[in-house]
Amino acid sequence: MLMAVDTSTQMMGLALYDGDRVLGEMVWQTRNHHTVELAPAVDSLLKRCGLASDALSALGVALGPGSFTSLRIGLALVKGMALGLHLPVVGVPTLDVLAAAQPLARSPLVCVLQAGRSRMAVGWYTPGGARWEAQGEAHGATLAELEAELDEQTVTVCGELTAETRQALRRHKQVTLASPAQGLRRPSYLAELAWNRWQSGQTDEVVGLSPIYLHVAGVGLS
Repeated sequence: MLMAVDTSTQMMGLALYDGDRVLGEMVWQTRNHHTVELAPAVDSLLKRCGLASDALSALGVALGPGSFTSLRIGLALVKGMALGLHLPVVGVPTLDVLAAAQPLARSPLVCVLQAGRSRMAVGWYTPGGARWEAQGEAHGATLAELEAELDEQTVTVCGELTAETRQALRRHKQVTLASPAQGLRRPSYLAELAWNRWQSGQTDEVVGLSPIYLHVAGVGLS
């Protein structure tokens, strides 16, 4: 049994996965209440699925990019559980979770998260075999900078898109916008990615595991 934890942004999520089934999943919008809401939500999901914490065999955690504070809260809880319960941990880039939920296509995929300070975390993906493959590192961008990146390119954009962002991107005829449901960052996809890496022996050193932060002119986004 693997539990997945995603606190990358204001949208938080948990999932329980055993390799064959998603036993439970929670996704909710918080208002900077990550510290207050996360631990009770973990306890609630376990109870709803009729499980205790000793039923867990591994943990998966979204590493970001995202909000500086919320990422640290999620990672602190996962590290505490891993050390206390002697569980392996698998960290997964958050934009990879978004990409995993999107159907493969010929044109590139652009995944977007809110990163604070009116900026977005942006990651480009291209189809490779049976999955999307990241092209380069994630980077920060304003809406205007994202529009400039997309100029004259045929792409699909998914993720945390505000009404303002959607309205602006609709002006680019070559851009296809994933629906809000398609762009929801579901922790069950995080669980699948973490499970597959765990099963192939790709676990992370718990104490040294750190979030992925974006930097602009030497200043971290939060």
